[in-house]
Amino acid sequence: MDTSFIEALTVVLREGLEAILVLAALAAYLASAGAGHRLKALWSGAALALLVSIGAAWVFERYYNGAHNDIVEGVIIFIAAALMLYVSGWLFLKQDPAAWKAHLDRHAERALSAGSAYLIGALSFLAVSREGAETILFLHVLAKSSGGWTAPLVSGGAAAVLALAALFWIIVKTTRRLPLRGVFLATSFFLFVMGVKFVGEGLQELQEQAVIPFDIAPGADLLMALGLNPTWEAIAAQAAVIILAALSLTVAARTSR
Repeated sequence: MDTSFIEALTVVLREGLEAILVLAALAAYLASAGAGHRLKALWSGAALALLVSIGAAWVFERYYNGAHNDIVEGVIIFIAAALMLYVSGWLFLKQDPAAWKAHLDRHAERALSAGSAYLIGALSFLAVSREGAETILFLHVLAKSSGGWTAPLVSGGAAAVLALAALFWIIVKTTRRLPLRGVFLATSFFLFVMGVKFVGEGLQELQEQAVIPFDIAPGADLLMALGLNPTWEAIAAQAAVIILAALSLTVAARTSR
């Protein structure tokens, strides 16, 4: 079953939605603080970050794919998995809308207190470019795992871009609000599942080069049909990630009380 459409759609939506929420929150903060004249710097920084992200994506795909190496590919997949697991945990911990707003307000207040349009522009540039970099990395790994830039993968990304354009207008230009808790929880769960899946794919790249051993687990045909690494090494690593994540969330929940 080809799930690349849903995966690409979710990745681009998640990354783009966070950037939009950050920009909308910063714009609202500037307006409420009587610094509406800084909005031009805010939008300019975001537009520049978008152009840089598109250029970086072209360079990454154009020159990286020309020198394929399974070990390098495995390392990149592990980096993507680590980022996905980190973002998943961050979203889960920030699911409270009040905590999310306080987090953004602290950043905006520091930039505004400096009184510089360049700092406002830099803040929006960094917010958008960070999401752009993650999107480039995640989509590259998805393309690798699904056999290239297939039609479902590309159409999923394109559908997400159209949805983000509509969401940008709704969030920035109107007073409507998305149910942030539900959005954060849903995307946190999906990114966690994808991060665990990427751990198995990274191990598979190293197993293909005999860097680490492989032992086929029972039910290998079913695991392969689901797009999973059918080896005991992958199952053990993924189980360790799940256990570590559960322990980390437990500790975080207790310390936040």
